[in-house]
Amino acid sequence: MNVSDSNINFFKAHGYLVLEDILSAVEVLEYLTLYNRFLDGSIDTGANRSDLGAGLGNTSPHQENITQIMWPSDFAPLMEMHFHQRCTKISKSLAGEDMVFDFDMLINKPPFSNTPTPWHQDSAYWIDLPDKRAISFWLALDSATLDNGCMWYVPGSHLESMRVHRRAENGQALICEATESEGRSIPLSPGSCVLHQGGTLHYSRGNSTSSHRRALIVNFRPEAMVALEREQGFDHGRNK
Repeated sequence: MNVSDSNINFFKAHGYLVLEDILSAVEVLEYLTLYNRFLDGSIDTGANRSDLGAGLGNTSPHQENITQIMWPSDFAPLMEMHFHQRCTKISKSLAGEDMVFDFDMLINKPPFSNTPTPWHQDSAYWIDLPDKRAISFWLALDSATLDNGCMWYVPGSHLESMRVHRRAENGQALICEATESEGRSIPLSPGSCVLHQGGTLHYSRGNSTSSHRRALIVNFRPEAMVALEREQGFDHGRNK
């Protein structure tokens, strides 16, 4: 996929960017088939699977509020599939030729889970690095709507100081103060994605519908910064 100068300028100014139809309908079905094997446990990810919504929601104890699986590419050949490959090229066009894969994850909001993902900045989860360039690609594999938890962003927030974050009680999610009135909702069709920078404030409502809201996230940063992370023992939960 080609990235235009207007795309680059928008991303730099607003901290996010929508790219429509990064996957075809046929490719989306291929990803959904694989994704469902993760969700039903056919692909066992052990401690790499957790409930990101723990302490935030009120679902049955037998259902995860927000399913998070870290490093799915360690358990399936995602690195060789279309999305990871296309994102690699786009990240280099947007932020420089030294951008490389850092980590990936699956985040699913089950039917009627009704658990919002709190407002936060991804950089609050990360160690401090001298080079702040980082891009997250958030791929919708279902229609992402207001009712099932599409992404919201606060435009330009990546250019401001990081807000104060706290950890959810009895959970792992980080939370900061922000409101929908500051942000913009980003509904997406299956196969489309939204990119955001590490300092961009974002959140999503809970899923109040009868269907899943399945998303695949792939993250990139400069190669030297990935090496520095690993030298300091930081691997985004790869070796839980």
